[in-house]
Amino acid sequence: MNISNIKEWLYLDLTASAIIVISVVIIFLVLILITRVAGLRTFSKMTSFDFATTIAIGSILASVSLDPKTSIGNGAVALVAIVLFQVVFALLQRYAGWFRKTATNAPILLMKNGKIIEENLAKTNLHRSELIAKLREANVLKFEEVKAVVFESTGDVSVLHGKVDETLEPRLLDFLDVKKEKV
Repeated sequence: MNISNIKEWLYLDLTASAIIVISVVIIFLVLILITRVAGLRTFSKMTSFDFATTIAIGSILASVSLDPKTSIGNGAVALVAIVLFQVVFALLQRYAGWFRKTATNAPILLMKNGKIIEENLAKTNLHRSELIAKLREANVLKFEEVKAVVFESTGDVSVLHGKVDETLEPRLLDFLDVKKEKV
């Protein structure tokens, strides 16, 4: 890097800087308006689709903020399109079982009736020590208390536990193919 490149790199154009600041404020206000209209689903735990949506939104915000060739209007249209696509995607997941199975990760049973399902632990790339840490976070005192541990489609780990003599209501595992699980 030579001196002129460094000067160019460090140069601060006050007019361009003001436009960037105004663009950031406006596009963030547009994003907040869109997310208020779209609802809390936009801020829930992320699935892989939600993660991709977040990356796309970040890219649009960066383009509108820093690229003078990208207008605020075009950025707003892109944000609306992404959020509308997310809403359509969520509706398809909700009402079309075939789509939900194709487009999202199914929850995976990691433990059942106090026994770790090693095969499923490997599928999720979760280490046994991480699973045990989740059990501690859920205040599990004995493995026998654990009725089920589910690796959710969002990446969360749900620990269902209770007294040793209590049974788990089967509806809590409705979305799992428990019949295939070996315990």
